[in-house]
Amino acid sequence: MATPLSDSALSPSPLKTIAVVGLGTMGTGIAEVLAKAGREVIGIDISEARTAQALATLEAATARAVARGRLTEEERARALARVRTATDLTAAADADLVIEVAPESYEIKRQILRELDGIVRPETILATGTNALSVTRLAADSARPERVLGLHFFNPAPAMRLVEVVSSVLTAPQAVGAVTDLAIELGKEPVAVGDRPGFVADGLLFGYLNQAAAMYEAKYASREDIDAAMRLGCGLPMGPLALLDLIGIDTARTVLEAMYAESRDRLHAPAPILKQLSEAGLTGRKSGRGFYTYEAPGSGTVVPDVLTPATGGSAAAGREVRSVGVAGSGTMASGIAEVFAKAGYDVVLAARSEEKAQAAKARIGKSLSRSVDKGRLTAEAAALILDRITPAGSYDAFAEVDLAVEAIAEDLEIKRQLFATLDKVCKPGAVLATTTSSLPVVACARATSRPQDVIGMHFFNPAPAMKLVEVVRTVLTADDVHATVREVCAKIKKHAVDCGDRAGFIVNALLFPYLNNAIKMVQEHYASLDDIDAAMKLGGGYPMGPFELLDVVGLDVSLAIEKVLHREFRDPGLAPAPLLEHLVAAGCLGRKTGRGFREYARR
Repeated sequence: MATPLSDSALSPSPLKTIAVVGLGTMGTGIAEVLAKAGREVIGIDISEARTAQALATLEAATARAVARGRLTEEERARALARVRTATDLTAAADADLVIEVAPESYEIKRQILRELDGIVRPETILATGTNALSVTRLAADSARPERVLGLHFFNPAPAMRLVEVVSSVLTAPQAVGAVTDLAIELGKEPVAVGDRPGFVADGLLFGYLNQAAAMYEAKYASREDIDAAMRLGCGLPMGPLALLDLIGIDTARTVLEAMYAESRDRLHAPAPILKQLSEAGLTGRKSGRGFYTYEAPGSGTVVPDVLTPATGGSAAAGREVRSVGVAGSGTMASGIAEVFAKAGYDVVLAARSEEKAQAAKARIGKSLSRSVDKGRLTAEAAALILDRITPAGSYDAFAEVDLAVEAIAEDLEIKRQLFATLDKVCKPGAVLATTTSSLPVVACARATSRPQDVIGMHFFNPAPAMKLVEVVRTVLTADDVHATVREVCAKIKKHAVDCGDRAGFIVNALLFPYLNNAIKMVQEHYASLDDIDAAMKLGGGYPMGPFELLDVVGLDVSLAIEKVLHREFRDPGLAPAPLLEHLVAAGCLGRKTGRGFREYARR
């Protein structure tokens, strides 16, 4: 949260008196930010109850700030004294800037801006807080369109640092400069963007949310598993369905309708479930029920309902697993072997040669030594873990393992060859698992004479640190095999999510279209790499911006996954962005080559 500015620290912005029209959650939050920063604030709402609630909210918020040492009592008193409320737009007559935060409706916003034309001074800037509607269309209805722009704060406004400053083709540069300076003075990070629905952050975020809703509607995965997968697999603060409930399902539907009207991209066409929930009044937290059920309207506490998974696990009993074979010698294979050994399993780590297997075990030894240095393990415990791992230069060493986990190159033909080998060397009843992130698990299963024993276990990198495992059942996987893998995941302290055998499973199916859309934004010169990365970190709570993540993952890997998704779902919106294809063709693959979307120092 930005540190409030004291009166003495204020810079000489010409925007001293600011009216906020619409005192819902967002409007009240913006008023709080402005008042703490020394602005005179006029809060306007047609509802007297909302103006009273806004004042009560401001009093409570500033009291919490005092309790946390972020404001003094004197600063709090001065901030509250700067706020006055009204129920008529004429109260904005003396404002230097008016920020409209009314409901997402062209009719309502147009009416407010038309009325303000006859009330405010000619030089007063009019800002709309829309995150979905066209700023240009709203500006065109104003008597002075050059002074109309978008000023999109993020919720909660006091805590979120991002502000999108949206220009239309009619907006005067002086107006943009004035509000940009104001945003900086408020301790925010402004990002300049053009006028298109969703702008940067919501333009990327809502496509992802829409796909998650469609994934749930198709019964591909449970709401709990979809949300857990994106939190644990991508480090997001909330899962997509919980976030839709927080935003408001009706609001999300409005944003997506506006985006689809502009793009005609099927990825933006609102999933039917959003319409069904909205029209049923199940709009999320504010109504007490959306994708989840809440303790009360407005509450964030989820309570069990008829869709909550029953405790007690699978009806089928799993097979006994005492020893595990891990096939491969790369980073993922060694990380997975370390995970199993830490959980007490005897592990056979097999590669194409004894030397490669020994090198993989040495890599695990270095990883365990780092844990010892950081105080996470004792030297004795690390030695015991390493002793549980037996390197082997042949897959024949898997003859007695109860679970064989394949973690080799992401090439279907190579994997099929390995599964044919595992079919020959593994004992009857052994579970055979692939860690593929995008290839069909059933194709691996069909390379064996026992497809019922084959399942997907998609670990995330780095395996020792990442808590998620996607458990992928094919149409041929036996119930007890699925139960076995769920039980093993619990023992190795991983969070298992169930999904079916289709491209991308949960995480990659939702993550990579979002990354592809970010590339399209740059390709179309809508926003810069830095602005898009900043928008998603500051406005979406992402641990990394999309271009930072693409360069880490590898552009060649990303392109391969995009191609798999496009081939599976045949959706034109999933076609890899040409810019990504061009960079890969040029050998710019990300950090591993020293250049991707950005350049990196060679080590």
